[in-house]
Amino acid sequence: MVALIKTLQVILALSLLIIIHEAGHFTFAKIFGIRVDKFFLFFDIGGKKFFSTRSKWFTRLFPKAASWETEYGIGWLPLGGYCKISGMIDESMDMESMRSEPQPWEFRTKKSWQRLLVMAGGVLYNFIFAILLYIAIMAIYGSAFIRNEGNRIYVNELAYEMGFRTGDQILAFDDYVPEDFGSLQADLARRDVRKATVLRDGDTLDIYIDQSMIGAVLNTPGMFELAIPFVIDTVMVSSPNAGAGLVHGDQILTLAGEEVPFVQDSRKILREHAGGRVPASILRGSDTLSMDLQVDSLGMIGVYTVMPGIERRSYTLAQAVPAGLKLTGSTIGGYLRDLKLVFTPRTEAYKSVGSFIAIGQVFPSAWDWYQFLNILAILSIMLGVMNLLPIPALDGGHIVFCLYEMLTGKKPSDRFMAVAQVIGMLLLLLLMMLAFGNDIGRLLR
Repeated sequence: MVALIKTLQVILALSLLIIIHEAGHFTFAKIFGIRVDKFFLFFDIGGKKFFSTRSKWFTRLFPKAASWETEYGIGWLPLGGYCKISGMIDESMDMESMRSEPQPWEFRTKKSWQRLLVMAGGVLYNFIFAILLYIAIMAIYGSAFIRNEGNRIYVNELAYEMGFRTGDQILAFDDYVPEDFGSLQADLARRDVRKATVLRDGDTLDIYIDQSMIGAVLNTPGMFELAIPFVIDTVMVSSPNAGAGLVHGDQILTLAGEEVPFVQDSRKILREHAGGRVPASILRGSDTLSMDLQVDSLGMIGVYTVMPGIERRSYTLAQAVPAGLKLTGSTIGGYLRDLKLVFTPRTEAYKSVGSFIAIGQVFPSAWDWYQFLNILAILSIMLGVMNLLPIPALDGGHIVFCLYEMLTGKKPSDRFMAVAQVIGMLLLLLLMMLAFGNDIGRLLR
């Protein structure tokens, strides 16, 4: 059932994004009087398709569809979608139509700035869609994040090797002061950080970052876990320690004689005492108490701890608009930094590139509108940014050719465009193979 839910979310999200992206091209083409021959979700390779407005049963139900200028349909290969614009060399590689006399309704007869807007329309719609999603999220749910200020880290082996220690409070990465604790690891990788400033045992010190380890930072989750002091908030009603005398504000100092300054330090000890009792020393005010605590079969003592401050913000619709715009801008900036890392071989960030399999793992196992909309907004931005890459088979390649023509007054020949398209498609195929290879490797590991 979990696999089914994730699969349905992936299909719905990608279908929405493809339709919106292609609608951007479609809209600007229609504005400039360019004929659109086909508008397809997924690819109809070999002429095979699940649905078409040109099919016999559809035209019988809707006779006017036979005269529609554009064929709308759903292909069988779910690797994207396309909008076939008349008089344009695209992934269909339809060179036959390009040999005929240019017509006024074709892409190739329009001015270079008009063609540029047609090609940029998909990316523009992706970014607008992300803005609208973020505005809706801010207006409906608001925002919540754990503040970095005042909170401390609990490190894994990689963070320890880089010089960080459990209990450190990260003050700055170079001149950047992080606000969101949950983004610390991403900030460390994305911002080409050379020096981290931390507060340790009351002293401020600098940790110099070994750039050769950035690849490991990208591929090792959980570098900076939130260090949670073992301070009792409430005792569960069903807790085996409901009558043990624990009260709000009690801080557990030791378990079985071992210091547990943070909740994470207690996990191994409690697992070892699962189903039994463990001696504990507890700080209450200025007094230190001793008591035995019952540990259930799962290695839990049945308490809630006091959580570090969570920043919650709510927005009116008017406030959600600038907040949504700001979040879209910061997300685009973050993804551009990610791409820079991917194209920097020493970081080994290319190992983190994923395909539909990786996307599927991002979605929650149960339906959650908040998470779905957030993921949809991020994917829309990713699709928009990826299509801006100056690769001929992508929108960015066509935009570069249009800009070249606008600056020089020289239009690339059809032969050049066809060769460039083939090269671009080969590059995309290699990128797709890398992504699938990474995903399969992660699944095998």
